[in-house]
Amino acid sequence: MRNLLISFKSIAAVCIALLIGALYACNAPSGNSADDKAGSVDTALIAKGKISFEKNCVTCHNFRQDGIGPQLSGITGKVSAKWLHAFIKDPAEMIASGDQYAVQLHQKYKAMMPPFTAMEDGEIDAIIAFLATEKSTAVSAGSDSAVIKDPFPEKIPLSGIEIGLQSFVQVPASAPAAPKARITKLTFQPGTNDLFVVDLRGILYKIVNNKPEVYMDMAKLKPHFMREPGLGVGFGSFAFHPEFQKNGLLYTIHTETAGAAIADFRYHDSIKIASQGVLTEWKVTDPKANAFSGTGRELLRVNMVSDIHGVQEATFNPYAKPHDPDYGLLYVGIGDGGSVEHGFPMFPHNTRNIWGTVIRIDPRGNNSKNGQYGIPADNPFVHAADTATLREIYSYGFRNPHRITWTRDRKMLVFNIGQHDIESIYDVKPGNDNGWPLREGNFLINPYSDINKIYALPADDSADHITYPVAAYDHDEGKAISGGYEYTGSIPLLKGKIIFGDIAKGRIFYIEGKSIKQGALASIQELSLTVNGKPQTLAKACGNERVEVRLGENAKGELYVLTKADGKIYKITNAKKLK
Repeated sequence: MRNLLISFKSIAAVCIALLIGALYACNAPSGNSADDKAGSVDTALIAKGKISFEKNCVTCHNFRQDGIGPQLSGITGKVSAKWLHAFIKDPAEMIASGDQYAVQLHQKYKAMMPPFTAMEDGEIDAIIAFLATEKSTAVSAGSDSAVIKDPFPEKIPLSGIEIGLQSFVQVPASAPAAPKARITKLTFQPGTNDLFVVDLRGILYKIVNNKPEVYMDMAKLKPHFMREPGLGVGFGSFAFHPEFQKNGLLYTIHTETAGAAIADFRYHDSIKIASQGVLTEWKVTDPKANAFSGTGRELLRVNMVSDIHGVQEATFNPYAKPHDPDYGLLYVGIGDGGSVEHGFPMFPHNTRNIWGTVIRIDPRGNNSKNGQYGIPADNPFVHAADTATLREIYSYGFRNPHRITWTRDRKMLVFNIGQHDIESIYDVKPGNDNGWPLREGNFLINPYSDINKIYALPADDSADHITYPVAAYDHDEGKAISGGYEYTGSIPLLKGKIIFGDIAKGRIFYIEGKSIKQGALASIQELSLTVNGKPQTLAKACGNERVEVRLGENAKGELYVLTKADGKIYKITNAKKLK
């Protein structure tokens, strides 16, 4: 707190109080029309709407800060219920019709809300009735002369390299509309090198003869499994133990409903919990089988204040060999749970708390507080003087460290999804403080005011001992960084490049692995694409502006591109320099 206050002395006119102000443009459609049902006092209807809002909307919206979409406090005083109803039903149609306000929102947030055409009119009316109870309490956008409007004015250039994507697998649809299959991670099983891919909605597939077969159904294994809403919940990640063929150990991350069990890491009793992130160790009966059978053992459980930025990643260092200190140790990426944007900025950036961290544990040990896993003796905070420090923590100060990878020269890279401005990659060292929520990327923010404003770093910044990204881009270029990998496959032109993408836009980028250096930002370049031999963007290929792209890797270092919008997996098969 002391450092935060010192940092903000140099910024005039930063207001820590919450200001009541209008989010929407003055020409937004009026909320005072005769058709407006938003003023309902039907408590049952409002309760129904709250449940539906928390199920379908909180991934992108809250009532304090703009997120992927606008914050919604006071919305029913700005627009009519009829307009809201039509927009919720089919935003793309509203935009295509030329509705001025719908077009403005699309231009501002650079994202398309999914349609809810299957939702019954009564449920939409209930959501609108609930929205009417949330009066305008949002943090004001304000006009601060110190605010940085465009963090990186220079655009990401095309690299002059074109990569070819070839259709590989079509994953079965788990929903009727985009995203049809929420495929988020593809990796290989040690020993057999078989490929596996997970759908957040609950299915882990094994790729058998280039076809996906159901390997594990989380909903059948965990009765409290939570697959909705959206970005931060579901079957989030999986990792096979390096000795899986011998010990049959598989690790998974999934989300459960609030209160499903007592969490190992929890908030104060007065704070409402939205979900729980769970790490499980599974003992597989037959490691070579095409379908899972076995038993599970819970390692840890974390309460989350919202349904975003939960427990996101579980992975082993693929370069660690037997007798290496890192061999068999599990890294787990844990987001801030949306705590900062929901008004609880004290939880991340604190080594007494689990949120906003990457932890490193020995899943075969038992010296943790709950006795279900081990804390390695060489973890950076094992000998901390403060007895409340969590010895599990390897690095902290993240918003959403949703993917972790390593390079051949043993750099550990964490891909961190940002708030309003910055998407970033960190070269993580033991004990690093990566800044959130005092920083977003290489910029200063005030977590007690408007976290959608960023500022230049203060003159005495070095006193805060914060580690900054080695690569970053702003929201002129995309909305959320995907995970990525150093390419180590058979295509010479791509070797040594760290290839990643933007989730929403579906653009594919890279940085040179040799350019990664602490204290400097590597140059990001964009790769041109052909899809099944045809030059086109992934947005065009999948027929959806919001692509939801992820990357995967096989045992030989070849990379795959996953598009959630249509549930397709492509393999990168070639690359060439463009003339």
